[in-house]
Amino acid sequence: PLISNFALMSNPILILNHTQVKHKITRLAWQIYEQHFAETELIICGVYNGGFVLSQRLFNKLKEISHFNLTHAGVYVNRTGGMNEVSIEPDLDLKGKTVILCDDVLHSGKTLALATTLFIKADVKKLQCLVLIHRNHPNFPVHPALVGLSLATTLQEHIEVKFGQEDRVYLS
Repeated sequence: PLISNFALMSNPILILNHTQVKHKITRLAWQIYEQHFAETELIICGVYNGGFVLSQRLFNKLKEISHFNLTHAGVYVNRTGGMNEVSIEPDLDLKGKTVILCDDVLHSGKTLALATTLFIKADVKKLQCLVLIHRNHPNFPVHPALVGLSLATTLQEHIEVKFGQEDRVYLS
């Protein structure tokens, strides 16, 4: 029998279990390592909230497998009240640095597009965007260089990444 969209919305479908999320993060860390092998320093930044947790996981994995001098930071994108403010914590000297900007899900691309303005103004050497889940609904010119899972969804469907002791990704 056919399942209506309403039925799917009320019953989340597990897309990635904890082991699968862990494998995606490990693979992404190795891709970063391979693509930036000649670098001595990398800055791993995550967009609060989900992207920050993802960036922490990547940072920890890169510490295990790489020789990089690593720095971890959080990026806050404030889109309330018509203000598009972007800040980084801790405040870092980004000029001439290679940065990996992480988010958990790429919906329309607006959050990452806004976040990139901070790095462009700081005159970084290289900026790569990384997402755990890419929904393929770009409204903004953001194309992640590193993707854990590309998933074609409808605009009505929702992806939720739950980070915790058991990381999981759901479609509803």
